[in-house]
Amino acid sequence: MPLSAVPRPVPRAGRRRAALAVSSALAASVVLASCGSSGTGGSGGSRGSGSSARAADCPAQPATTWARPASGAGRHTVRTAQGEVEVPNTPRRVVVLDTAELDTAITLGVQPVGATRSDVAGGFLNYLPKDKLAGIEDVGKIGAPNLEAVAALKPDLILTSKVRDGGRYAQLKAIAPTVMTETTGYPWKQNFATHADALGKIPEAKRAVAAYEAHARRVTAALGGATAARRTTTNVVRFVEGADTRIYGCRSYIGTILNDVGTGPTSVVQDAPDGMMVEVSAEQINRADADAVFYSAYGSPEKSKETQVTGGPLWKNMTAAKNGRTFRVDDELWIQGIGYTAADKILSQLQEKLAKK
Repeated sequence: MPLSAVPRPVPRAGRRRAALAVSSALAASVVLASCGSSGTGGSGGSRGSGSSARAADCPAQPATTWARPASGAGRHTVRTAQGEVEVPNTPRRVVVLDTAELDTAITLGVQPVGATRSDVAGGFLNYLPKDKLAGIEDVGKIGAPNLEAVAALKPDLILTSKVRDGGRYAQLKAIAPTVMTETTGYPWKQNFATHADALGKIPEAKRAVAAYEAHARRVTAALGGATAARRTTTNVVRFVEGADTRIYGCRSYIGTILNDVGTGPTSVVQDAPDGMMVEVSAEQINRADADAVFYSAYGSPEKSKETQVTGGPLWKNMTAAKNGRTFRVDDELWIQGIGYTAADKILSQLQEKLAKK
């Protein structure tokens, strides 16, 4: 699962908070319900006409660099996190070991012969077309692929990241040329360009990017234009089974999509480690308040505390909730997919929920 998607090792403070009984947290929320949102700081100023939370000051996203497209039936060299790797110009049997790589392959018209899966519900990404997933072999969980199953598929290219499979690189490259990006999540646009190079699909990839950027501009226009989008704060909340709840920051996958539209999170994420996310306990959920709040769950609604928190007074007292602007979304699409097919669908949902009727 993507780094921004899979529960990472929880800091000690997070584990202590997660150890609090849900009943105690909800009891405390009755006392705190009248306190309102506690988001502070940031230099963006107030935005929107609903929540009083201030906008986060998001940095500009890095520009994507592209390799020269390969041509002919030979081989070419791809720059990867593990150095230069020679790959076929037109690979025929591709194995992908993370969700971003699966989204990328399908986006570019490549059907992998094998892929890893999530460790919660199992199966492949549910937002991708079923006919494009048919026949793909399951080669184990993300971060723990079955190397014998991978080898049995006789791949001519393997796509993954160093953060997922760096410790298995020697074994993987013994099976097939293995293209690894450094990590996943925030650099997803550059990772897409690297994987497109490995797949011999740079022209197709550039067309996909151009289509996405045009779609983002249409969504911005539907929100009333760039100025109106900037005045709208949007937080994305994820309830995680076995960990504290997350509010995603500027340097998360979903944060980049919101930024492309022109909106973004509140200053609650201003000091998020690596700009990725902040973790809050049940009794701090009002810190997620914004003009609009999108939320999902990794794991069951009950075990992730989604049901308890969204049914409690702190959540219901948020401005977004009072204004009917809290929206439950698909976790696989919004958090796990990390690719242009997912991003395009997210843009459509943003327009549906946020545009003035």
